[in-house]
Amino acid sequence: MTTTVTIIGAGLGGLALARVLHLHRIPATVYEAEPSPTARSQGGLLDIHDYNGQLALQAADLMNEFRAIVLDGRQAMRILDTDGTVLFDKADDGTGGRPEVQRGELRRLLLDSLPPGTVRWDRKVTDVRALGEGRHEVVFGDGTIAVTGLLVGADGAWSRVRPLLTAVVPEYTGRSVVETYLYDAGTRHPAAAKAVGGGSMIAPAPGREIFAHRERNDTLHAYVGLTRPRDWFATVDFTDPTAATTRIAAEFAGWAPELTALITGTDTPPALRPLYALPAGIRWDRVPGVTLLGDAAHLAAPNGEGANLAMFDGTELGRALAAHPGETEAALTAYEQAMFERAHQSAEISGIDPGDSTAHDLAAAFARHEQP
Repeated sequence: MTTTVTIIGAGLGGLALARVLHLHRIPATVYEAEPSPTARSQGGLLDIHDYNGQLALQAADLMNEFRAIVLDGRQAMRILDTDGTVLFDKADDGTGGRPEVQRGELRRLLLDSLPPGTVRWDRKVTDVRALGEGRHEVVFGDGTIAVTGLLVGADGAWSRVRPLLTAVVPEYTGRSVVETYLYDAGTRHPAAAKAVGGGSMIAPAPGREIFAHRERNDTLHAYVGLTRPRDWFATVDFTDPTAATTRIAAEFAGWAPELTALITGTDTPPALRPLYALPAGIRWDRVPGVTLLGDAAHLAAPNGEGANLAMFDGTELGRALAAHPGETEAALTAYEQAMFERAHQSAEISGIDPGDSTAHDLAAAFARHEQP
């Protein structure tokens, strides 16, 4: 089976690329390992930036649909000290340029914008081979094969396409987060709900932090970060949710109970998320017929840019291909040169890392940012 553009991965970046290609009447097929669009939770809130993510949605002609799923008030931000003292509190006045949406709703918006059959579900890549002259063969777990003249790896941190371009692999950043959810927070977890406020809350200390935001339906979604080696987390029994939350909460002994409740009060089993990254400034030589976007190309520790960059990569690649009809290599060269620089700049300006800051440091940095 041959397609003009074969995209591996139906995340936000791969779908944004497929959408722009569709608008320019360039045929594409997206292959996704998950069995269906609802096979797993798609994560929490995303702030979609006016300088990249929103530009991508404009290029995809989806801004009206995007505005319909924005959660009002969620750009509010507060920073708390470990004793619960509020050190920084900014209300959402609608001018922040980073409206919040649910990741799953944004993904559904992109899926719904594509012709039926564009995404092929339950197609896990097991092998990718170069055939020469820019053509590649992709082998899937069900035994099917796709042969393509343009292969795009939009398949995330552990991309199966990346080895065609570089031998570099992600490395552990030294930090992991434990993900929790508290449902019906205003009723069932009022102290934690008050601490988080109407949008996002960060409570940092060197080597650890609690970040939480308020999702749709009064849900609090928290990421509890710890700077620890992987071996340390291996000693935590995450098959026993109570034991795991107790162990993680012990690392926050002495913190305000409304903050530690974001750990111990979880209504879902705590989920461990080790954080990996590719080297900052990663580049590769041009290889005919293949490229990468999003985390497959420039995985970084969470800094608020990942999803935005992935969508922007996707739309910029689609626009480059449309601008160079019949000149795939020229399109890929232009796209990659801009993408490398974009990713490098993002890594350089990511700002203060909450996990390495005191609450007072971070509050001061936010206050400076708010000054005219």
